[in-house]
Amino acid sequence: MKRRTYVLVPALVGFALAMGTTAWGQAQAHLDHVQTSWKDTPGQVGLVTILEEEAKIAAQHAKFAASNTEDFDNVKLHTPHVQHAIDPGVVAQGPGKGYGLIRAAEGVMAHMDFARNSPDASGSTKTHAEHVIRSAKNVVRWGHEIATQSSYIIGGTSEFSAGFYAEEIVKMTGWILNGRDADGDGQISWQEGEGGLAQIKQHLGFIQQ
Repeated sequence: MKRRTYVLVPALVGFALAMGTTAWGQAQAHLDHVQTSWKDTPGQVGLVTILEEEAKIAAQHAKFAASNTEDFDNVKLHTPHVQHAIDPGVVAQGPGKGYGLIRAAEGVMAHMDFARNSPDASGSTKTHAEHVIRSAKNVVRWGHEIATQSSYIIGGTSEFSAGFYAEEIVKMTGWILNGRDADGDGQISWQEGEGGLAQIKQHLGFIQQ
């Protein structure tokens, strides 16, 4: 009995490989966009990297603004710097990276959603993507609250109110970086109102794709 020999036509091999890449490797590609590199960030760094950079800048200048709340000029000087790191679409010039914390966190949410819904997503990716998304959603919410309170200061609220808002902004930038123990149980989870950047990074580390 003759052994049959099968020959794969190169064009068909290329087609098969192309089809394979559309179905497999999708989850990892989106995880890489979050952790390693994304096309429109400064330096094409990962979305979580630019998120952290903008968060640290916002926190630093929030502390500058609140360092002397009785000095209204100081509060008004540094608050736009916070706003620039949060949303450069509102304040175009400043010490931030020009991408914006809110935009970066929304990007993390979008690509983690793509990752968990990819056909090749592992159980680990599906589980922890939810945790990352919840935490990033908190960051977006706090970012918008900071933007609102910053606008009150920039818009010329009273000196007393400006000092109050400056201190609130410091508190919220801390939540963004480290999360918040909202229920007072001594732990910070990924849940709504608790998880921040630290929890995003923690649960990205748990993913095994």
